[in-house]
Parts: sequence; structure tokens; C-alpha cells
Amino acid sequence: MIYGYARVSTQDQNLDSQIEQLTKYGVDKILKEKISGVSKKKAQLDELLSEIASDDTLVVTRMDRLGRNTVQLLQLVEQLRERNIHFVILYLGIDTRTPTGKFFLTVMAAFSELDRVMIKEKQRSGIKLAKQKGKYRGRVKKYTHKHPGMIHAIELRKTTDKTVKEICAITGVSQAAFYRKLKEMEEEKL
Repeated sequence: MIYGYARVSTQDQNLDSQIEQLTKYGVDKILKEKISGVSKKKAQLDELLSEIASDDTLVVTRMDRLGRNTVQLLQLVEQLRERNIHFVILYLGIDTRTPTGKFFLTVMAAFSELDRVMIKEKQRSGIKLAKQKGKYRGRVKKYTHKHPGMIHAIELRKTTDKTVKEICAITGVSQAAFYRKLKEMEEEKL
């Protein structure tokens, strides 16, 4: 199945040109939307992405129809690749069913990966600098010894034969946090 997606940013803009191009290309179904490109939630695009399946094709007239944010676009292109969904950008003449289109998608995925790596590196550098300045204490713990759920979980552990899974279901404390707390308590006894 070939899906087309047409979007303009405001209600007074016209979708006719995009619809004409998508129809000429031969799409089976066109989803239309009038919403800003920077909006994170695009109801029609989200519907299309939930409906589209492996080996289907998504066609847009221009790449910026999917969104204005580069990272958002790269993530979407990568999701399509992972789901084996073909992607066509009419304005650029890119079709991932061709070797050139696959190359383009690979380059886009590489840029996306580079972006993720750079973000992680910046984060590590920031943490290192904060530690040097004595301003970094790590992530704030949700389940401290004063947390009512944790207090209840410890009490249940001491007074009942319930499993950790059952205790966590009752108290709403995560199993990982509860196991960490039990380990801390055992270390304190030593």
C-alpha cells in the first residue's frame, strides 16, 4: 500500500498542490493535516504511522512536511527504516526502494546516530565538570527511607511471607528500588 501525507502549517493554507502531486504519484490513501511542523503531536501522521506496515510506502512532497525539527525528522526516518517501510520524497527524487534512496536513508541514520553520540558526550562532559565543582550528586532518588511506599514495603517484608513481586504490587514501589533497599539493609547489618 502506498500512503501519502500532506501537511500545511495553518488553517488558511491550501493542500491542493501537495494532494495533486501525491495523486499523480499514485498513492492509495492520502492523510491530510493542517498543523504546525514544530508540533510534536500530529494526529493524522500518528494515525498513518500506526496503520502503515512493513513493505508499505510513505510518500511526501517535501521532507519538511513531516516536521521542522531535524532531530524529529531523523528519528522518523530511522523508525521507517527499522520497520522496513519505504520512503519517498518527491521534491528531492528520493525513493528508498532504489539503491540511491537506501544510501540516503543510511546517511540520514548515520547523522542521527552521530547526533545521539554527541548528546551523550556533552552530557558526560557536563557531569564530569559538575562533579569537579562538587555540584553533582547523581539522580535524585525517588524511594528514600522516608518514602511511605518503601516504609510499607519494608514492613510487609518483615511481617509477612509475601514475595517481592507481591509487595511491590501492593506498595507501588519498583522491584529494582526495593531490591536495592534490601541490599542496603543487609550491608548495614554487617
